[in-house]
Order: sequence, then C-alpha cells, then structure tokens
Amino acid sequence: MTAMVETLIKKARDAQHAIDGYTQAQVDLMVQSVAWAMLEPERNRHLAELAVRDSGVGNIDDKFAKNFRKTLGLVRDLKRAVSVGVIDEDLALGITEIARPVGVVAAITPSTNPGATPINKILNALKCRNAIIIAPSPKGASTCQQLLTYVHVQLGKVGAPIDLVQMLPMPISKEATTELMKLADLVVATGSQSNIRQAYSSGTPAFGVGAGNVAVIIDEWADCNSAAEKIAKSKAFDNATSCSSENGVVIVSSAYDRAIESLKSAGGVLLTEEDRARLQAFMFPDGKLSSQAVAQSAPEISRRAGLKGPGLEVARFLMVRETGWGPGHPFSGEKLSPILTVWEVPDFDSAIDLVRNVYAFQGAGHSVGLHSVKSGVALEERARALAERLPVARVIVNQAHAIATGGSFDNGLPFSLSMGCGTWGRNNFSENLNYRHYLNITRIARPIPEVVPSVDDLLSEYFEKFDRG
Repeated sequence: MTAMVETLIKKARDAQHAIDGYTQAQVDLMVQSVAWAMLEPERNRHLAELAVRDSGVGNIDDKFAKNFRKTLGLVRDLKRAVSVGVIDEDLALGITEIARPVGVVAAITPSTNPGATPINKILNALKCRNAIIIAPSPKGASTCQQLLTYVHVQLGKVGAPIDLVQMLPMPISKEATTELMKLADLVVATGSQSNIRQAYSSGTPAFGVGAGNVAVIIDEWADCNSAAEKIAKSKAFDNATSCSSENGVVIVSSAYDRAIESLKSAGGVLLTEEDRARLQAFMFPDGKLSSQAVAQSAPEISRRAGLKGPGLEVARFLMVRETGWGPGHPFSGEKLSPILTVWEVPDFDSAIDLVRNVYAFQGAGHSVGLHSVKSGVALEERARALAERLPVARVIVNQAHAIATGGSFDNGLPFSLSMGCGTWGRNNFSENLNYRHYLNITRIARPIPEVVPSVDDLLSEYFEKFDRG
C-alpha cells in the first residue's frame, strides 16, 4: 500500500516540477482547458448520470446543473485571480508578495458531489501550479475516474503532464487514503466529520470543513411567498445533498401561519404527528441518520417510511414540527434529505436563541439564513445581530441558501463546494475554500524609514483615565 501511494506521489512531484516555471498565461490556459472537461455538455451529462447511478443519491438534472454552475462560477473567479509571480505589493511598507505552489495536494471528496467537488479542487490546485491526487468516496470513485479521463485529454491538449491530476486506484481504501494524506504537502478534505478528523490528524497541513445543519429565520416582516420559493428551490435541489441546504426554518409567530401556507404552496407537505413518528422511526432507527433516507426524493422517502398522509406522492419536501433540539430531538440535526424542520418562536430574539441552541447540538460555524423585506437600517441591524451573536461564518440574506452559500452570480462569495466553519466547527479557516488556500506566499521585506512611537502616544487613552502608578 505504501509503495503504491509513494509511486503516485513521485509522479505527482515530477509533474508539478515540470510546471513550476509556468507563466500566468500558461497556467490560465491549462485551467481553462481542464474546465472544459466538465463544462462540455455531453461529458457533464455522462458524469451526472454516473454519479446518480453509482452513488444512489441526488438526481441527474440537478447534478448536471450543479456541475455546470459551480464550475462556471469557479472559472470566473479564477480568471480574475493572479496566482503566479507578484500578487501584491505595498510600496509604503516595502513588502512584495510572491505566489508559490504548495506542491502535491491530497483531496478527499464525498459521494454527494462526486463530480463537482473533484473538479473544483482540481482547478484550484492547477491554478496555483500544484499537482493533485484525489481520494474519492468509494461510491463516487467511478465518477471521479471518468472525470479524470476527460481531464487528462484536456491536459494533453495544452501540453501539460497528465500526472498533475491523479486519483487513488479502485477499490478506494481507508489505508490508501490515510497514507496519501501523510505523504502529501497539503490536504483539502470535504465529506464526513470522521474524514475531516482524519485529515487533521494526518500530520500534514490540512483544510477541512465543518458539519452543516443550516437554519433559516423567517421574521415578521418577510415576504413569505418569496421566502418559501427560495427555501423550496434550495431544499429540493439534488435531493438536499448539499451541506448548505436548509435543515430547519425558524418562524416568528406573527408570520407563522402565512409562512406555512406559503411553504405548502411551494411544494411542502406538513406531516401529521402520526407520519412524523413513522418518519423518525425510519430515518433514525438507532438514533443515527439512516443511509436509506439520504438524498432521496420526498415521495421516495414517504414510500420507504410508510407515510400515509395526503399529497406525499407529489411533495417537493416534507415538513416536521419541532419544539426542542439536541440528541432527543433528531429532526433538529442535519438530515441530508428534503426534510425541513419547523420551529415557531415568539420574536426575533427568540429565533436567535433557538438557532444558537440548535447549533450547540450540530452545525456551529457554517451559516444562517434570514428572510425579511424590511429595508435599510432595520434589515442591516438584524443581519448584523445574527453575525455578531451566532457562531456562524456566513449570514445569507434573502437567498436560496444551498445556492448562495457556496458562491453565486448574484452575491460576492467565492464559488466553492467546501465551506470553512472556523473554530466553532473545529476548522482552521472560516472562508469558502478557494485558490488562495492552495498557495504558499513568499514575502520580500525591504527597509523603510524608521518610525518609533512613544509610550505616551500608544497608551494615551489609558493615561487619560488612570494615573501612572
């Protein structure tokens, strides 16, 4: 096992050294060529079909759309970026920053996005003149293998070494993945929390992501129809495979009835208490989420769980009422399925308190959503309150959460499928994983005129209030 991984690493290092001297123009041409491996419609469709066939999760049309949109947005971001030579210069401070590769990247990717996540990491790595070796989820390995076939053709077209992009041979094993992480120069891990912990304990510098369990707040000022359409679009997309998909909605009492009716009109079915009990028994048979429910459609989940209420055969998503949070309330956690937990609270402050409690159970660091049409200062104050009082790295205002959180053409976040959750989520970064995380930066420091401050200047506010004793 070790010898096999060492061979992959050596081939990757040789390939990386071959492009270490590439100009920005050469790098950008290589990135654009490799992006076409996914953006070409027939290849994208084939990858989407493979992903659903072999992983058994999501749906083909949404995989196709995700593959295209996420890759297109990333290429837009990368086209604007400088990743070779001088990337910043401050003449006043005498500092020049030079972009340098990190070397060989080990990329851990999940079965929920077996095409979109690998191509995202491949493009970011190549943009920074790195080689990359992917350790896909076993269920996503066939999709990744086919993607790499396309990628190698595109690398060949621009004369770049195909060993810049490799993957572990199938069948994918934990032993090989562990060895890869130990021998690489950087690990970028997306997937289960056990994989993230393994990445952090590998002894190699690593970026890993936190758990999702997104809650969104509908306040008393919300346009409930607009909010419901956005939530439904996000919740149902690809059968809720995204960690950014809404897992719960917290509704202020004065908007509750309107919001529920709007969610029903958008395709949601609010379960009876009997069906809620049946669904819980099916989804959490041993207190843990069953794979039988993950990323299946709402009608399929209803069939498997034996639900009996009306409208289930055409539902876009299912809704369950909840009053608590924590291990005794499994619907308060991440469900990775089109199941939306609904809480009712008396006011906005109570909504913040509830979300904080939910995130103390699961989801701290990821993000929170707000639906409100109050304009100007009032809306800004509420968004700021969420940003300052909740353990979240992102506050998403009036947007479909799963589409917005990982970057969108109508917000300024970088396109990514890997969301850092800060120390709240046991991560070492709180941004969307982007190309800068794949860089080393060397700084040139030059002498500048010396300016030495006085103690009186630096401690002036203190000295105004207190004596010097």
